[in-house]
Amino acid sequence: MDRKKQEITVGFVSLGCPKNVVDSERMLAEIVQAGFTITNETDNADVVVVNTCGFIAPAEAESLEAIRHAVDCKLSGAVKKVVVAGCLSERLGTELRKKIDGIDAVIGLSQRDNIAKIIENIFSSGPTGRGGGSCPNQPLPPISDRVPDDRCRLLITPQHWAYLRISEGCNHRCSFCTIPAIRGRFRSKPIELVLAEAQELVSAGVVELNVIAQDTTSYGRDLKIKNGLTALLKEFENIAGLAWLRLMYLYPTGIDSELIETIANSEKIVRYLDVPLQHVNDKILKSMRRPDTKDKLQRLIEDLRLAMPDIVLRTTLIVGFPGETDRQFEELMDFVGWARFDALGCFKFYPESGTSAAELPGQVPDEVKQQRLDELMGAQQKIAFAQNKDRIASTLNCLVDSVDPKGLGRGRYYGQAPDIDSVCIIKHCSAKPGQFIATKVVGTQDYDLLVKQI
Repeated sequence: MDRKKQEITVGFVSLGCPKNVVDSERMLAEIVQAGFTITNETDNADVVVVNTCGFIAPAEAESLEAIRHAVDCKLSGAVKKVVVAGCLSERLGTELRKKIDGIDAVIGLSQRDNIAKIIENIFSSGPTGRGGGSCPNQPLPPISDRVPDDRCRLLITPQHWAYLRISEGCNHRCSFCTIPAIRGRFRSKPIELVLAEAQELVSAGVVELNVIAQDTTSYGRDLKIKNGLTALLKEFENIAGLAWLRLMYLYPTGIDSELIETIANSEKIVRYLDVPLQHVNDKILKSMRRPDTKDKLQRLIEDLRLAMPDIVLRTTLIVGFPGETDRQFEELMDFVGWARFDALGCFKFYPESGTSAAELPGQVPDEVKQQRLDELMGAQQKIAFAQNKDRIASTLNCLVDSVDPKGLGRGRYYGQAPDIDSVCIIKHCSAKPGQFIATKVVGTQDYDLLVKQI
């Protein structure tokens, strides 16, 4: 290389879901360990790495916009090299270079841990770059059969909480989903590797671990571990210093009585579950290739609340799936009114290329999708606001996330996952980020709770 590594600055743009966050943190650690300098000035860095998302059309559009911006900075002379990584790279491969000219390297998910070497290569290859990653006519390497080792990360979350990925890929073949094609088949991390990563994070000051995967409830099936997720969760009880363990992305059919009992009896697993349902109409679920039925989903919610009356439930739904009638949408609305989820995310259906749902008859007009999304989220807002008012005067144990110079803090009680849910706004906060404090709810501010330290 013509320049010393420490003189080369690397700007990093991380887009997408928590799984992408973990990949970004691993790449950042590799970059720093190789001797490069990380900079927050992504518009004025020697190298800009864009870790993309490509799950649905809006995510792809956001990723392409970020790449174009980096390339524009390169054309102006403020940036020298542009590297594109992540799910959109894996999905489009070298087609990305046809969409956007000026990319120096496109790297696949299996090349994540080689990011530093790829940066070094593109600087060694002269002004045209393309010394690492993919060549214009060369496909990306296939997804590795091994599960990624996510130890040794440079956290971009606050230092007191982190994501813990327990598996990669997915074996489900939901008709609307691109994840299996992007991330590959389902692979569980060995229990000892998961626990080693958890211990590493807790030893570094993390008190809250948010367990993530494409399909959390299938953990261990490929390793022939009976009740794999339950077996893994019981091991966390022995990790000193870990206060909260939160479960995300629980495929509903994998939640059985033993798992519910394990969560209910745990001292560390918070009573918060993220269970994406997608829909409740039996015909739509079948068309989605989901094994659930409305009756099964209703019984699951009833079982969870019977075992844990204080449980907080989050879900994700899709409106405007091909063939969805007004009556089927009203059935979904009625279910949401009955279930009274604490938090709910909703997406319009996007006909993603390569998915079977994109070819289904009965595609719903976009204006109808938007109308249904607005109606559903309006109903959910009323539910969430009413539940917030019911919490006024209650006491909550809050984990402080940040405190500004004026003493206004932001934190979360167990029923609020980081980044996606509401927060607790703490007036006159005397605690530091990462500390737990007792609070009393004194009011509400839209989706957020106003609390005071007691």
